[in-house]
Amino acid sequence: METTTALSADVLVIGFGKGGKTAAHALTDAGKRVILVEQSEDMYGGTCPNVGCVPTKMLVHYSNSKRLEDEAQEFFANSIEGVRALTSAFRAGNFEALDGKDTATVITGHARFIDSHTIAVGEGSDTITVTAPTILINTGSEPILPDIAGVRTSTHLVSSTDLIRAQDLPARLVIIGGGYLGLEFASIYRQFGSEVTILEAADRLLPREDEDVADVATGILIGDGITVVTGAEVTEVRDGEGSATISYRNGGDMHTVETDAFLAATGRRAATQTLDLGRAGVDTTERGTIVVDEKLHTTQPHIFALGDVNGGPQFTYVSLDDARIVIDQLLGDGERGTDDRVAVPKTLFITPPLATVGLTEREARERGLNILVARENVADIVAMPRAYTVEETRGVMKFILDADTDLILGAAILSIDAQEVINTIALAMRQRVTATTLRNAIYTHPSSTEALNEVLGKIVG
Repeated sequence: METTTALSADVLVIGFGKGGKTAAHALTDAGKRVILVEQSEDMYGGTCPNVGCVPTKMLVHYSNSKRLEDEAQEFFANSIEGVRALTSAFRAGNFEALDGKDTATVITGHARFIDSHTIAVGEGSDTITVTAPTILINTGSEPILPDIAGVRTSTHLVSSTDLIRAQDLPARLVIIGGGYLGLEFASIYRQFGSEVTILEAADRLLPREDEDVADVATGILIGDGITVVTGAEVTEVRDGEGSATISYRNGGDMHTVETDAFLAATGRRAATQTLDLGRAGVDTTERGTIVVDEKLHTTQPHIFALGDVNGGPQFTYVSLDDARIVIDQLLGDGERGTDDRVAVPKTLFITPPLATVGLTEREARERGLNILVARENVADIVAMPRAYTVEETRGVMKFILDADTDLILGAAILSIDAQEVINTIALAMRQRVTATTLRNAIYTHPSSTEALNEVLGKIVG
């Protein structure tokens, strides 16, 4: 006999990502009764600590620690074990931290809307329904598989999650797509010892960045032994005896590459397909992204969408800021919104990392702005011995300056510690600190930040 358990809460959160869990903690601390539903026990805490930021950056660390005498397969397997141990601890910690609160409950299962205030979790017998006056959707995003013959049926197709969890290092790895995900995995697996090929459809890598910065990044990847093919149109994947053959068109000619595994890093879409959002009256775009306003209200004012699912930048720290906006709506004065965001940085974790913020030179010139460009190769920065002490002098630092106000309009930092330096620059941009002030500031030594003392004076255009 089919039974149903009916529960109610002040706030229902669907998805255990950064935005959802942050809001859930704040709301329970404020005395609200919160129920959070996560479809998989492997995803407590969301993408970042389980299959995203934390494990991939841990693999960056491990891969850069590999010595010549280390046997590749054994070193890789031990690295994956280290990742598993950390992510397992994070999962348990995330679950206990929330479910252990008196006014919070975590339910594991797939959620689907029944109406605008009610969801059902599970199928058939023992289905649980949850009703709440306020609902937060934080279900994240999922990979998009390209419509290429043989991709979906190939036994050699791997996802980013597969790569993070599998202990067998592929001798050959092909990555279809040269975006952030593709380049990070290319760098990681090349450092571990795989033969890596990137097949990118665009005519160059990092097409949104200035060409001079992208060229330096591409040169670093190629210098590490990664084969980079741009202008590559993949047409077919065919499984063979123990490997797959990938066919692609390049420059009018057909080519093939044989591989043990391939990653389709061709973008992600909002994970909304199974939520039955139509029953809740929540509108989505054609791609499934939930439509929200600047306060993250969906077309149902009591339902909010946080993180990748709402179509914003796909970064954990943006999901965190989404939580701040929703918390302000539910517990504060309701003034905070997405239009308050200024100078949001991002980092591509290749080795060394590329961090950017604000406008590129191309974008600034297209807008007709009166700009100056400050640029210097890392190897030439006298004021940055940090690069030499860690034996990583590859890269470039570039700044776009407003010639009339001396404010920083944008920056690209391709260097050791770029992921840290960019935060100082972004804060300066948000607080309207001038380039001269940054150039003349006192920084610790030896550090990467002190490169600003020199580079901001190297006006090249």
